[in-house]
Amino acid sequence: MLADWLGPAQWQAVMLSLRVSFWATLASLPLGLFTAYALARWRFPGRQLLNGLVHLPLILPPVVTGYVLLLAFGRRGPVGQWLDESFGIVLAFNWTGAALAAAVMAFPLMVRAMRLAIEAVDPRLEQAANTLGAGPAWVFTTITLPLILPGVIAGTILAFAKAMGEFGATITFVSNIPGQTQTIPSAIYAFLQVPGGEPMAARLAIVSVIIAMGALLLSEVLARRVARRIAGR
Repeated sequence: MLADWLGPAQWQAVMLSLRVSFWATLASLPLGLFTAYALARWRFPGRQLLNGLVHLPLILPPVVTGYVLLLAFGRRGPVGQWLDESFGIVLAFNWTGAALAAAVMAFPLMVRAMRLAIEAVDPRLEQAANTLGAGPAWVFTTITLPLILPGVIAGTILAFAKAMGEFGATITFVSNIPGQTQTIPSAIYAFLQVPGGEPMAARLAIVSVIIAMGALLLSEVLARRVARRIAGR
């Protein structure tokens, strides 16, 4: 019965949204964790500039972000042309480009959650491990990471939910091609442009809300379980 609620093209948009969000989140996670740690613990020239660049997608209109991506990663852009000629990778008007746009838009939320978690850890714990001879990588793996794991989980799930709802940058960079780049928000927009499309748009909106709420609830459950383990309960 659920399969009859949406047509094949609409389920394709749902699956593509999940695929785009998954890869956008997974690809952003290592860089997001590194950036959050650098902003929270390190002092270096250009730190405030890096902080501004990280949060820039939050204050820029998403269409502007998509246009910048198109200029840089399009077939004629410096990065996009190099990727195409060197590796045969095409991002513009492809689902991989949708993943890139979603990752860029979700990155600030991921970094913010992780940074707050890192800043909440007492630096003296890390310093004590250093005095006992532990290297920076070992300190981070055995002390910092377990303590910030709830924040990492929260940031990851928030980024996934944000990627699921990304529209402006995505449609500007990769357009709205059914079966290739049409995600749930793009499909909803397309249905709202045609007479009689409101019911299907509403159904897709309900699916989007269910997925987003499910992701947020999962984040809460995982974060609480990790917090209990850390506390030894």
